[in-house]
Amino acid sequence: MARRPLPRLLGSGILSPARGRELARTAADSATDVLHPLLVIGRGLRILAAAARRRWAATPKDKRGPALFLGTAVVLVLALVPYGPGLALATLMAAAAWQGRRRSPVGTGPTEAERERLGSLYEALVPYFSAPEDPSPLFAHGGEWERAFSDHAFDGAGRITRLRIRYPAYFTDGEPGSRARIEALLHAKSGRGREYLFDWDEEGNQLDLRVLEPLPTGIAAQPFVTSPGETVLGFTDADGVPRTLPVVEDGELRDVPPVIWRTGPRSTEPHLLAVGHPGSGTSTLLRSIALQALRQGGDVLVVEGGGSGEFACLSGRTGVPAVECGPAGALSALEWAAHETERRLVATHRAREAGRPVPEDVRRPLWILLDRPGVLAQVAAAEGAPDPFGRLQVPLRHGRAAHVTVVVAEQFDHLELLGDAVRQHARARVVLGPASVRQIGDVLGLPPHTTPAAQVPPGRGYARLGSGPVHRVQVPAAPDPYDEDADPAHRQAVLELLPSRGQTSPGGDGAGGRPAPAKSLQAQPPAQALGPESGTAARTTEVPAEAP
Repeated sequence: MARRPLPRLLGSGILSPARGRELARTAADSATDVLHPLLVIGRGLRILAAAARRRWAATPKDKRGPALFLGTAVVLVLALVPYGPGLALATLMAAAAWQGRRRSPVGTGPTEAERERLGSLYEALVPYFSAPEDPSPLFAHGGEWERAFSDHAFDGAGRITRLRIRYPAYFTDGEPGSRARIEALLHAKSGRGREYLFDWDEEGNQLDLRVLEPLPTGIAAQPFVTSPGETVLGFTDADGVPRTLPVVEDGELRDVPPVIWRTGPRSTEPHLLAVGHPGSGTSTLLRSIALQALRQGGDVLVVEGGGSGEFACLSGRTGVPAVECGPAGALSALEWAAHETERRLVATHRAREAGRPVPEDVRRPLWILLDRPGVLAQVAAAEGAPDPFGRLQVPLRHGRAAHVTVVVAEQFDHLELLGDAVRQHARARVVLGPASVRQIGDVLGLPPHTTPAAQVPPGRGYARLGSGPVHRVQVPAAPDPYDEDADPAHRQAVLELLPSRGQTSPGGDGAGGRPAPAKSLQAQPPAQALGPESGTAARTTEVPAEAP
């Protein structure tokens, strides 16, 4: 009887490697399908055991004994309860199955569209961050962007919101022009219409790009919690200043970081210059400063060159010697301010010589607010009258010792009309509204650390106090309360901060020890201040109810 040959599993006596791998993969898949529940439960038990070990290691040693006793008691109770061990085992298996389930993988890297955007940005930076003599360039056409870019993030639209760039050491990051070129390129490639913060780490050869959140615009003028001599110019980013103020925004109390300007004899920046385009919010800044100065017990003298009557709400108020709009009144007001500064200096000198304290009327702050004085200078030059800026030299040069503060708000078109005294002594600077990097740098002395946006709300800009850093700033909303187009809530907030109307005594010291100006500086009611005599057409408006 012939023997039946065994089945030939080998094609030529040897199992092919491809066939062997296929059989092994099939056997593994079959075993995985059969043992999948056990694998899930085992993975869950491992996770639960690791969590128990971490919990036991975190338990203080003096509490481990009671915890162990409590666990033993629970096990004994479960063992004695009918069906207790079965229920405990079922609960354990269910918890292990839940913990060991396969979770959906979380994407950790950029998507294909994001990788393409990063690659195009890398290629755009190659001409700026490469050199022909570099043997191992970090930036090269067709190179790997992963070596240069890290810590990147994108928004829902796929635009970059955060990026860290590593650049070669030979890049001239200490030159403002080189930095400006890189910042302009990143601004264009990352998406216009947003403000970017560029943080250069010259020591580590790294550049951090970050999109900034918009500053709050709903904060109206209100009593700010500040010390005497402190004025809130606006609000900035949280990482810009180490201080916050409680404010009310849209009926809710919140803490926001402010830009604080300190004035007085110990101030290093006793005077302020604000520059902007029409409608940028410079007049709003002056009104906000005036309201804060009056609340702190100071005297406010307003000289308005535009003749629009935006400061008529201050006329006749207690602590406001005058609100002048015409050239003749402005010259008289500034001449009185110069004499008042000299009088305060003499009184301070005599008091110190006699060993007496400085009189109260000398220590009371005097604020001189000038809105668009370049118009008055032009009118004075056309009429052959003296230059009004000549009267400002005494308050600007000696105002810090005499408790006199000068605030000038002017537009970019009339900056050349400002005298040298204003440019030299007004070292606190504010730029509001849309402006180029060059314009901002010319006023502040430094370019901004962010990319200026083309469209900004009124009162939005940059501030720099002396030789300090440049801050983004949003001025509190302090509109003209007689302006019907303004927000009624903001108008009412301004009216509530205005002091009551009072009479100014004609002598040297008014009631309560306040200095009184000459008769030509007597405050007029709003209707008369807005009449034809001041060069502005009268207008009738309905305003919210004024505070008593």
